[in-house]
Amino acid sequence: MTAHDPLDHPDLDEPAVDEHEGDEEEEPEVPELVFASVDEWFRRYWRFSYRRRVSGKGSGTGRWSATWWENDEALQRLTALWRGWEAARQDPALGTSAWWINHADPHMSALLSLDGPFAGSQDENLPGEPLPYRRPPHGLFDADRQPAGIYDDAEY
Repeated sequence: MTAHDPLDHPDLDEPAVDEHEGDEEEEPEVPELVFASVDEWFRRYWRFSYRRRVSGKGSGTGRWSATWWENDEALQRLTALWRGWEAARQDPALGTSAWWINHADPHMSALLSLDGPFAGSQDENLPGEPLPYRRPPHGLFDADRQPAGIYDDAEY
């Protein structure tokens, strides 16, 4: 008894015929991003939407760094959040709800945790203020997509 090799099938020797050859397939339209980079998304949107008290003192607050872009884990997690948000906003039903539950909550919990990537940070804010932010070096991220004045970030 010999083992059957599925690649020994006689029909595999003949070239495959595409029944839809010649049909013009329309490529799905790729939605345009709202923000050009994770920095623009964070600076103009996320830090104002997700307000948490952060401080390097005590254990009752989270930890955050205004220079989040210097930390590999933070940069990767925030990029995942931004890209996920850009995709989720396209789903009018449950997109953003699922994004909050499956993406924002776990990533931000990890980032803000006392033993997370910002454990040694001393940056702080007051209750209700946006997360601390410092502009990254020029050229680290793509130029902003949204025109100046749309978001109140002139002081940053």
